[in-house]
Amino acid sequence: MTMYVLVTVLVAVLLMLLLRRFKSRRICLDAKRLDGKTVLITGGTSGVGRETAIALAKRGARVFITSQDEQKGEEALQHIKRESNSLNVRFLNLNMANLQSIRNFCQEFTKNEKRLDILINNEGVPAVLDWTENGFSMCFGVNHLGPFLLTNLLLEHLKRSAPSRVITVTSNVHKYPKLDFADLNYNIVPLFTYCRSKLANVYFSQELAQQNERHGIFSCAVHPGYVADDWTLQFSFLFRIVMYIFTSMFFISCHAGAQTVIHCAVSDEVLQHNGGYFSDCKPCKLRPHVQDLGIAKKLWEASETMVGLTSSPRQHLAAQTK
Repeated sequence: MTMYVLVTVLVAVLLMLLLRRFKSRRICLDAKRLDGKTVLITGGTSGVGRETAIALAKRGARVFITSQDEQKGEEALQHIKRESNSLNVRFLNLNMANLQSIRNFCQEFTKNEKRLDILINNEGVPAVLDWTENGFSMCFGVNHLGPFLLTNLLLEHLKRSAPSRVITVTSNVHKYPKLDFADLNYNIVPLFTYCRSKLANVYFSQELAQQNERHGIFSCAVHPGYVADDWTLQFSFLFRIVMYIFTSMFFISCHAGAQTVIHCAVSDEVLQHNGGYFSDCKPCKLRPHVQDLGIAKKLWEASETMVGLTSSPRQHLAAQTK
């Protein structure tokens, strides 16, 4: 009996140590200030986005967060101001599931703001089966096409503010699928469509770097880790209970998840890895099929067609004002 208890205790201790090691993550130690810089964080009202907004506002940046939920946005705004001790934070309405909302947003932002130093494409949706207002699968539409259009329409501001940065939040599940160009709008198995959208994030970051490095724009994709966020709220109560237990054991906090995003926003060390993929505040190697720049370029061109992007972002913005 005594031996059984000792073995049980030993196994429990080893399991706890393994879980702590699994959940441990590097933190951003770069204390660089961002005074005079303008930062735009999509979906910055909760989770990793909100924690990132707090951290960058503390460093003196002028921070904009977005959401289509006005009440949630205002509540997040007050929280960020309070936690960062900064009044230089703004909330803007933006629906990433609607291409016209993105166009209207960019038109207003570029009209009212003189610069954009750091764009963080943070907003995304989990593995769901739904459709955007433009007829795209929700995962591919919000996680890839939305940030693709938004970034393109803000490129002139990013160039004007160079050296500037575009950070796109992805996930390491990107490594499992491959893109099917005959069915980019795939929307049958939720997990598959989510993984493909995260793969598209990485390709997008690579091609953005290829096209704009000469303009002083740094681009990267970031895996924040498996974060215990509020993404389960749309599911049943029983599912949320099960996921709460699971995430408490294996997932990391939103604060920890934000560290790599913050690192890529402030560190000068990352600049030598333009187009790179980061996790735990360090660059990570990609699988061979994810490094195919030919596929990245092909996805870029297909995405241009899907969102109706004209030959240049400036022409497109001008067209929207007519």
